[in-house]
Amino acid sequence: MLAKKLDTSSRADSKISPIGPLSVMRLNRIEAVELVQAALEQRAQLDIAICNAHTALTAFEDADYAAVLGKMVLLNDGIGVNLANKILHGEGFPDNLNGTDLVPFILENIDRPLRIYLLGAKDAQVNLAKAHLEKTYPAHVIVGHRNGYISDADCPEVCAKISAVKPDLLLVAMGNPRQERFIVENRHHLDVGVTIGVGALFDFLSGSVARAPSFIRAIGLEWLFRLAQEPRRLVYRYAIGIPKFLIVILKLKFGLKPLRS
Repeated sequence: MLAKKLDTSSRADSKISPIGPLSVMRLNRIEAVELVQAALEQRAQLDIAICNAHTALTAFEDADYAAVLGKMVLLNDGIGVNLANKILHGEGFPDNLNGTDLVPFILENIDRPLRIYLLGAKDAQVNLAKAHLEKTYPAHVIVGHRNGYISDADCPEVCAKISAVKPDLLLVAMGNPRQERFIVENRHHLDVGVTIGVGALFDFLSGSVARAPSFIRAIGLEWLFRLAQEPRRLVYRYAIGIPKFLIVILKLKFGLKPLRS
């Protein structure tokens, strides 16, 4: 079992952007790969949460979830968090590190073969995601996979099965806040180097949800494409959540109390 967490405070090239109760690292994509590689080389624990506007707003309104994220390394995702950083600190993030693009980038650029475990989504999606990863990244090995429908009573057995195959990388696709809570609450039972909460990654890899065209992603409007695909599920998050998030950020900017008492 890995006994220590990776010390990110000593990274001279890293900067931290405080956004309310959250501390988001300012890394480009290459630095994110180097962070993962450092954890593997040092046999240290590294737990990554991808922080978008919805993640941050949930943390603003739920102190327990903010505490969970405080135990993880936070990377930025999306135009909302980028805009928040510009408002609060005068500059955006170096790269958009959404998990759907970051995980493939890590697999393409890391200099070692990885043992990977996939946890999350439905059986059909995780099976197809496994097949896609095996075909696209043959240098790496999928050492196990399981759907994300896990009760609290299931957790010890699931963690034991994951630990038995000793993955370097555990990808958890349960959506937030559930995936981050699972990682942090069960970390002491997981013999895994690096964990990443990856949201809808398996849905995209399996082809069950289409990505926005590249030009739409390039101008930061992938959220609008997703809203058009899944309006019932995402309308609150985007139509109400994003304006609410920006109001909280403006309150932070001007020193007003942004959080619920």
